[in-house]
Parts: sequence; structure tokens; C-alpha cells
Amino acid sequence: MSKELILEDFLPYRLAILSHTISSSIARAYDQRFGLTIPEWRVITILGRFPGLSAVEVADRTMMDKVAVSRAVTKLIKSGRVDREFADADRRRSILNLSEVGRNVLADIAPLALGIEADLLHGLSEEQIQTLNVVIEKLLLRARLISAP
Repeated sequence: MSKELILEDFLPYRLAILSHTISSSIARAYDQRFGLTIPEWRVITILGRFPGLSAVEVADRTMMDKVAVSRAVTKLIKSGRVDREFADADRRRSILNLSEVGRNVLADIAPLALGIEADLLHGLSEEQIQTLNVVIEKLLLRARLISAP
């Protein structure tokens, strides 16, 4: 006899709800403080750690849709937070770096992001946090194996 599928107990659904709930609260904070969307702050954060990436490389590192990354990059360039250079004469590959304004935004975002993370983890012991990190890594590895062609 097969087990009944109860959506609210289904792990992928629960993880999606958790992710959406956390992302929504973060999005409000980043929008109010910095006028940034989630894709925009992810681009800023990844370029802060890995300068000189192309938009495709940003999408690969963040697991975001290429269209969402492209829109975010366009807005960040227009707002002066990201600089773009072209790697070759035919302008097919662009190299992205944070501008000084972008680096300042990142310096302001980092404490806010880390504070939100600390609030989320409040009440968990160090052992529970370590276990959570191990479980997340194992689930991510398994999900990648399942989705591999």
C-alpha cells in the first residue's frame, strides 16, 4: 500500500515554503534599505566575492535564471552599482565588477544579511546548526544527483 502524499508534510514543499518565507522577509528589508530586489543583491554579493564574472557565470554560481540575472545586472549598471567591460572586440562576453557605489552597498548589506541569518538561527544550539549544515549539504548533493542527466 502506498503512502499518502500530504502536501504540507512533503519535504520539497516544506523547503520551498521555508525559502519563500525567508526570501520575502529579506526582500522587504533589502528593498526598503537599498532599493534592491533579491536577484540584484545576489548579483552584488557574488560579484563582491568573485569579481570579474560574466552574467552567465553569475547565473551559474547563484543558480538563478539567466534572464533574472540579466535584468538585475542591467538595473545595477544603470544605478551605478556595477561596472561592465567587454572581454573581446565583438562584445559577446562582458566582465562585471562592483563599482565603488556597489562596494559600499555590499558593505552595508553584509551586516544586515548576517543579522537576519543570526535571527533565523536564534534558539538553535551550535550542534543543531552544524547538523543543519550537514543535512543541507547532503540534500543538495542528493538533489544534484537526482536531477543530473
